[in-house]
Amino acid sequence: MIIITGAAGFIGSQLAERLNIEGFNDLVLVDDFSNESQIPNYFHLKHTRRVDRKAFPQWLRENENQVQFVFHLGARTDTAEMSVELFNELNLDYSKEVWNLCVEYGLALVYASSAATYGDGSHGYSDSHDIVSELKPLNPYGDSKNNFDKWALEQVRKPYFWAGLKFFNVFGPGENHKGRMASVVLHTFRQVSETRTMKLFRSHNPNFKDGEQSRDFVYVKDVCKVCFHMMINRLTTPSGLYNLGSGKARTFIDLVTSTFNSMGIDPSIEFVDTPEDIRENYQYFTEADLSKLRTAGYSEEFTSLEDGIEEYVGNYLMK
Repeated sequence: MIIITGAAGFIGSQLAERLNIEGFNDLVLVDDFSNESQIPNYFHLKHTRRVDRKAFPQWLRENENQVQFVFHLGARTDTAEMSVELFNELNLDYSKEVWNLCVEYGLALVYASSAATYGDGSHGYSDSHDIVSELKPLNPYGDSKNNFDKWALEQVRKPYFWAGLKFFNVFGPGENHKGRMASVVLHTFRQVSETRTMKLFRSHNPNFKDGEQSRDFVYVKDVCKVCFHMMINRLTTPSGLYNLGSGKARTFIDLVTSTFNSMGIDPSIEFVDTPEDIRENYQYFTEADLSKLRTAGYSEEFTSLEDGIEEYVGNYLMK
């Protein structure tokens, strides 16, 4: 069996679909399945059973001899959530329990970290273990992810293979339920569909023109390919933290323009002030350093922003 926590969510459901495509159908999907808006993400998946996330640790204790691999992708991902206690419960303490169970039962583990750990980018975007203790995320979500990365690196007892994947700005099918935390691609599609225009945040940094704030946008299908690679090559891949982005920063104007083009609509962009409550913590640039991932043996090219958006819009959003 292969475990996927967060299986009703965005990346988790897409990973399960990828595993099905590769012929792996003995999947255990773990999540809080009470959100009806997530049903389209998993109802069609071939899987052995679904397990509520609260019941999962005990389920694993009782069924560990049937499990081969654990993808721990479930987490609270709302970057605007300010409850440290909530993040400690769902992102930190729960992840520690999953880690310890994998150690106890000899299971390989891939878990979701985040590029939010890099904060304002003042320490760069290298996934070197040497800088993890120096990173200063900009919100409690980023803190929770970095705190777990630090904890994992400090452990004497580790799974025989483990990888913490620092996801950058992931977009693609399966994110319809995410509300305001959905990708800018989805927000653009929805806004353009309603108003024929898109509003972007104005730059409040003199080093960046309006709309030229840049992110490393990565297509979810590429993320799933890397996850699959880690599972298949777990005996030869070094354990540790890995960046998972496209490796190329692109501007929001690039993203929005590509979305307009994929919809067959002439671009129309307006700029509005960045809300004051997030203005001070706003990231103006992110770009994944993929050198460690490449050195570890992952050689596939990442989907370009334009090709990813064209497939996402044409094959999913406009269906």
